Amino acid sequence: MTENAADDLNAAHNEAMRKLKAEREALMETKTEEKGLLLVHTGDGKGKSSAAFGMVARALGWGMKVGIVQFVKGNWQTGEKLFFSKFKDEVRFEVMGDGFTWDTQNRARDVASAERAWAMAKEMIMDPTYTFVLLDEINIALRYDYLDIADVVTFLKSRPNDKHVCLTGRNAKPELIEIADLVTEMTLIKHPFDQGVIAQRGVDF
Repeated sequence: MTENAADDLNAAHNEAMRKLKAEREALMETKTEEKGLLLVHTGDGKGKSSAAFGMVARALGWGMKVGIVQFVKGNWQTGEKLFFSKFKDEVRFEVMGDGFTWDTQNRARDVASAERAWAMAKEMIMDPTYTFVLLDEINIALRYDYLDIADVVTFLKSRPNDKHVCLTGRNAKPELIEIADLVTEMTLIKHPFDQGVIAQRGVDF
């Protein structure tokens, strides 16, 4: 590329970025509302809980207090549990599930565990000391109708206006998607499990 051509390319780029900056600034002037967000991470791909725990770390960085309720994983040791246990004053981490549904093979037990977890979740959401509440794998409990979706939706719609709540798990109910402020669907393209690789510490759990 000649020097003149490079100069022309740089000038065109700078002009395009100047226009983009002006457009962004005009757009941002219209975004003035502050509120607690309802976020849903769903889909068949990996990363739903991982992204949510990244948000927990972000909230802690801003000095927020965080509540975490895990609906499924049971006593399975995970990296996130080990890590966030170091923040005892800032994070309340409650593991309420009895494990994956194919392990428990007991619907009544799973329903009882989900109901206890939901009661804990409601307590955290209504507690003004928590800014961010993560309901990890609650979508699984809802998928199997361990919880009444109408009850969950009604409660979440009436939560305190400044409360951020994130719900994870595949197969999010349409009723949740409808009331959420943000919905992200993780798409499965490729996964090492399908190639015979077991779950890896520090990546999968």
